[in-house]
Amino acid sequence: MTGQFFRKMGALSAAAMALVPALATAQENATGHPVPGQYHLQPSVTPIMDSIVAFHDGILMWTISLIVVFVLALLVWIAIRYNAKRNPVPAAFTHNTLVEVVWTVLPIVILIVIAIPSFGVLSDQLTTPDGERKYLGSNIFSFGEVEVPAPELTIKATGQQWYWDYEYVDQGLGLTSIMLNEDDRNASKPSQPRLLAVDNELVVPVDTTVRLQVTADPLGVIHAFAVPSFGIKIDAVPGRLNETWFNARETGLFYGQCSELCGKDHAFMPIAVRVVTKEEFAAYMAAFEGGDYTAATATLAAVQ
Repeated sequence: MTGQFFRKMGALSAAAMALVPALATAQENATGHPVPGQYHLQPSVTPIMDSIVAFHDGILMWTISLIVVFVLALLVWIAIRYNAKRNPVPAAFTHNTLVEVVWTVLPIVILIVIAIPSFGVLSDQLTTPDGERKYLGSNIFSFGEVEVPAPELTIKATGQQWYWDYEYVDQGLGLTSIMLNEDDRNASKPSQPRLLAVDNELVVPVDTTVRLQVTADPLGVIHAFAVPSFGIKIDAVPGRLNETWFNARETGLFYGQCSELCGKDHAFMPIAVRVVTKEEFAAYMAAFEGGDYTAATATLAAVQ
């Protein structure tokens, strides 16, 4: 009983901390994937995710916290002031025009205040940089203050049943990325997370704008390409080419998953993006020109 009590108290404490805007800061997580006990968004490594974190920790968290406090206070006040003991004879009226106007107009105003920066964040995700347009970053109420260079690399991601194909469009090179089963993961990549480790990672350079074209096999189903640390999530639709972008400022392995209910192996088609230095990427691409992905990855430093 004592153990259950402390576990419940710990869970309640964590939930309470998550509701306090000032305390809802990103936890340290250099692995690019969720970790046990994590309650916040994954740490950001791109301008897009910066704006998502700022939007979540700022206006969204403050708004929902104030609403929760207000509703709780209202419920407590009603329970105390209008219980049967203190108010044995209820009032006879059933409507109040002012109250009805307020509870209709106020939510509309709140939604408008939330919508304005929300549309800005969405616009950033769907507008590929041209070297001139500026992006919101961590200041979602600006008109754009983050300079992002035009894309230097174009990658096409195609959702299959149930894995991903990647193509370096300008170079005419491609690879297939399939989730490792437990035996293969323990044998070749034991330090990588279960259900997220893949045989072939997508390799991209750091501090480089990458145009990401996303689609699905014409004979397949709808998937969705999502990498939380990059702040990108976009549908992969058969017969349609959707586009987003990212510019990662840190090296490392960053994971995502298909986030569309695409079929029986939906939970087993992870995304693994390996961000390397520009020098490493140049050596990788030079070795990959022959079409041998294994030889290309051999030029990269071993993943810890």
